[in-house]
Amino acid sequence: MKVIVFGATGTVGKEIVQQALEQGHQVTAFLRSPEKMEDIQHSRLQTFQGDVFDEAQVAEAIKGQDIVMVSLGSGRSRKSIVRSKGTEHIIQAMKKEGVKRLICQTTLGNGDSRANLDFFWKYIMFGWFLKQVYLDHELQEELVRKSGLDWTIVRPAAFTDGERTGAYQSGFGPHVEGLTLKISRKDVADFMLKQIGNPASLFQTPGLSY
Repeated sequence: MKVIVFGATGTVGKEIVQQALEQGHQVTAFLRSPEKMEDIQHSRLQTFQGDVFDEAQVAEAIKGQDIVMVSLGSGRSRKSIVRSKGTEHIIQAMKKEGVKRLICQTTLGNGDSRANLDFFWKYIMFGWFLKQVYLDHELQEELVRKSGLDWTIVRPAAFTDGERTGAYQSGFGPHVEGLTLKISRKDVADFMLKQIGNPASLFQTPGLSY
């Protein structure tokens, strides 16, 4: 498969790139700074220098792709709209280029998964400290749901630097008990890539946590 990764130099995006290459995919890493991908060298990896705020660049990068993976991050900014605006441009480009499959990473706490959060995440982190980031994720999800594409929205819990274990819970209901509200970036990438060949995940919003 030809897979393009938006947010490829982010902590999850880079894991998606590495694992996709391990699985034999042809990978395009869409990024602003190619030097941030210099530590990954592979014959099936190409980089596309661009900005998700530039519709023309996004469309050019998506041309000929089979799968679009989105793991956009706002860095240290708590007011960035890169997730919603970038995803809007990605959706527009996919429609223009006839690419249908979209796998988009948002966050546990969006939509009905808000019930999965504890007090700290619900009221302190997403209710105050990261409120704007949280709202941008909500808008991002709304855009994906209304896109008309073959989408899957993956909602991971808080990221850790742990190993890829495959021993995580996914697709749980809003009232499941015993979640740690943590998940390694490597396991997030593992799960997202597994959705490429999983038709049951179409139009679903699986949560992801230990």
